[in-house]
Amino acid sequence: MTRRLTQLFAGLLLYGISLALVLRAGLGLAPWDVLHQGLARLTGLTVGQMVILVSFAVLVLWIPLRQPPGFGTFANAILVGLSVDLTMLVLDDVSSWPARVLFLVSGVLLNAVATALYIGAMLGPGARDGLMTGLVRRTGRSVRVVRTSLEVGVLAVGWLLGGTVGVGTLLYAFAIGPVVHVLLPPLTVPPKPVPTTG
Repeated sequence: MTRRLTQLFAGLLLYGISLALVLRAGLGLAPWDVLHQGLARLTGLTVGQMVILVSFAVLVLWIPLRQPPGFGTFANAILVGLSVDLTMLVLDDVSSWPARVLFLVSGVLLNAVATALYIGAMLGPGARDGLMTGLVRRTGRSVRVVRTSLEVGVLAVGWLLGGTVGVGTLLYAFAIGPVVHVLLPPLTVPPKPVPTTG
């Protein structure tokens, strides 16, 4: 359990740092983060605060889907948002193209590592991932269809609200899946073996 908790907290903190890097790059965000940024601009709240609020709003949608949360679900909802805001306080904007590209690429790669860490801890999915798996289970649709529909929807709303869509959005879409696919197996905490008797 110690490894699971350590890995979970490390993954969530790094996830927030990765999001701050991509935000400072200003070259486009992942779909849900386009929504978070758009809502932040609309409300005057920080991106981190919107990450937390949207997480709990999404968790309400779990109720009719009968999707059970785990400890990691609630930790995800809070810690990622706090980590984003704390990192944004100490991380300045960058203006040169090399620095912006470095922030973007570093942020996307760190995001993949963070994702593999917190998923591999196996202490409960994040609010957005749980919404996807719950919809897949309840509707019988494929993961591809449900995930694409959700992400296109939040991307469109976020863009209309002023969120940043750009090359970073494309890089995230194409890179995150393959990198997490490679990292997840070695970072998944194996279940504790059940003791046998006699």
